[in-house]
Amino acid sequence: MHYFDYKNGELYAENVNLKQIAAQVGTPFYCYSAATFRRHIKMFQQSFADRDALICYAMKANSNQAILTLIAKLGAGVDVVSGGEMLRAVKAGFAPDKIVYSGVAKTHAEIEYGLKIGIHCFNAESEPELERINQIAAKMGVIAPVSVRVNPDVDAGGHEKIMTGKAENKFGIPWKKIDGVYELIAGLKNLQVVGIDLHIGSQITDLKPFAEAFERVGSLVKGLRKAGHKIAHVDFGGGLGVPYKNDNDIPPHPDEYAAMINKVAGDLGVKYIFEPGRMIAANAGILVGKVEYVKHGDGRDFLISDVGMNDLIRPTLYDAYHDILPLIEPQDGFETQLVDVVGPVCETGDYTAKGRDLPVFEAGDLFAIMSAGAYGAVQAGTYNTRALIPEILVDDDKFAVVRKRVEVEDIIGLDSVPDWI
Repeated sequence: MHYFDYKNGELYAENVNLKQIAAQVGTPFYCYSAATFRRHIKMFQQSFADRDALICYAMKANSNQAILTLIAKLGAGVDVVSGGEMLRAVKAGFAPDKIVYSGVAKTHAEIEYGLKIGIHCFNAESEPELERINQIAAKMGVIAPVSVRVNPDVDAGGHEKIMTGKAENKFGIPWKKIDGVYELIAGLKNLQVVGIDLHIGSQITDLKPFAEAFERVGSLVKGLRKAGHKIAHVDFGGGLGVPYKNDNDIPPHPDEYAAMINKVAGDLGVKYIFEPGRMIAANAGILVGKVEYVKHGDGRDFLISDVGMNDLIRPTLYDAYHDILPLIEPQDGFETQLVDVVGPVCETGDYTAKGRDLPVFEAGDLFAIMSAGAYGAVQAGTYNTRALIPEILVDDDKFAVVRKRVEVEDIIGLDSVPDWI
């Protein structure tokens, strides 16, 4: 569910008319709904209210400081995958003991910082990483809390670039090697096992792959305990899908997800940790753009907009689908046109939608790309020396610019020319 709806024939974010924002800040821009973020966090928390559970928002989905501060104030934790994200978490007010640090390439400096502030745990992804954490912890005179990320070799379906739980993926340690890895940890004096971790992919709309992976990890937990290892928590990762299309293809509700987990892992006596990102952020944000030209080609028509692949790369990178709505509500019996929605970037891959049946647009019309709150602004760039677009946060009838537009002059100013040229 989200809070972007038509009112009196115009599209609103909560109680703010999106045309009002466009008039003030220009297009394109990202717009987020605070009410939607709050609802999604609280819904996930409520689904596990009867369990000892920590909901750690996966910051990589959307790391704007305003969004992070909002989520921290709801009592959630956070999942980070870089030193930069760890610093963002601290500055946004997350308690260090609610930070879990994932990722395959943790540097010395990042590990030192995590140990210094006292994060909840490192989700380790290889034996060399465990040895590095142990060495750094020994130098600092501390004990590092670690959890091992298991690669369960489960096919979660979906796009190959967002699958993380297959044997050929770079993430985690093969499940058949886990016993030996925990024995390795037992021999490293400055590591303390606190749990076990997994993550099998993103935008998963079927509970079966989750159940298969969680059952496999449940068996590992029981075996590890028999071998004398303390497993206090299971980090089930994230990956629960969201509805990108306005149709009947609705992913499982968090309550269904919770019921499945309780069925396959409820007897383990562990703390639950989750890392939802897309499920929290995707439908809480949109991207508003403007039609620059309507071009009638040979066999197909194009809506040429000011939204480029540098602003939203998901359609090009992941073949992702996003609904597109005009800011002025179409009237009953409105005409449609079959179009490709493309942008200004000098690449054939610069498109938002292909072969889409949309209401008839004219140059100057505004539109909203829906479900753009996750993996949108965080992946945006300045290719073709295009301004980095702003982010707006709406809360009821208020809105604020929570990241200003980075203008072309600012981008050019980052470069320097050596004296010897």
